[in-house]
Amino acid sequence: MYGAGDVRVEETAEPKILQPTDAIVRIVLSCVCGSDLHAYHGSGTRSGVAAMGHEFLGVVEETGADVAAVRKGDLVVAPFVWADNTCDFCREGLHTSCRHGGSWGVGDVGGGQAEAVRVPQADGTLVKLPVGLDSELLPDLLTLSDVMCTGYHAATKGRVSTDTTVTVIGDGAVGLSAVLSAKLLGARRIILMGRHTARTDLGVEFGATDVVPERGEEGVERVKELTGGDGTHVVLECVGLTPAYDQAFGVVRAGGVVSRVGVPQYQDANVGFGRMFFRNVTLTGGVAPARAYIEELLPKVLDGTIHPGKVFDRTVSLDDVPAGYQAMNDREALKVLVRP
Repeated sequence: MYGAGDVRVEETAEPKILQPTDAIVRIVLSCVCGSDLHAYHGSGTRSGVAAMGHEFLGVVEETGADVAAVRKGDLVVAPFVWADNTCDFCREGLHTSCRHGGSWGVGDVGGGQAEAVRVPQADGTLVKLPVGLDSELLPDLLTLSDVMCTGYHAATKGRVSTDTTVTVIGDGAVGLSAVLSAKLLGARRIILMGRHTARTDLGVEFGATDVVPERGEEGVERVKELTGGDGTHVVLECVGLTPAYDQAFGVVRAGGVVSRVGVPQYQDANVGFGRMFFRNVTLTGGVAPARAYIEELLPKVLDGTIHPGKVFDRTVSLDDVPAGYQAMNDREALKVLVRP
């Protein structure tokens, strides 16, 4: 990523083992994330040229001397940050704050939209997959790298259960994964706020009981109509823009929870008395520690309980990744799968 709208495919040196805790993974599948579009729009946090991609699965090609959990030939998935999985934060399930972790595409660590990548802290980062390269589940398993775990994080932080009603704001891949997660956790009613029919149809397939295409105050009023004027116990905000954040507080029930996982694209947010304090509303969420959820969700994918890979609706080669960004930017694609 050279700048807003400027994605290029370049040849670089093959990754090499630099630390005894490293592994080299030959990438089989990766993808473009909705958060990658923030950089594509020029509003990301990175500056200068950035190696892109933080979601991938592949085959271990080489390991450092201290790597014991995976070996050459293993098919593995990597979460969207690398971590040692042993520090105090990791043990608490907060791998995104790992004391020895980091992000893909930063410093001398490459990105996942590539043919191969060096994986630091390989024992803690990589999860071995008990399937072969010919498995039809590979796209589903790839979602455990980020998007499915992010939706699940929203739902678990929001305390979704069989006793809760849920509103999901956003019909992107994270929003649809949040619908799937709310269904998995037993929510009795799931209202999806989105206006792109192909996406909301998939949301219904994933478990949404109602679809509200209206936005703003009109959308808030529609949700209240559906809930007897109260709103829902839980709101999963999966967009990250101010209107979505405002909408979330408009549809949350008194005593409810707003769980936000959409990367905030705003500097300030109204969290005043009228919105939260006097209504006993809880605000939670944040960046998802995907590594903490992979082993919990993996059996659900393997036994067919969930098929989150249905969010991929376009496949490109590495050479066509710039076109994949454009397609997602233009809303011609929901989520782009990359096959190196």
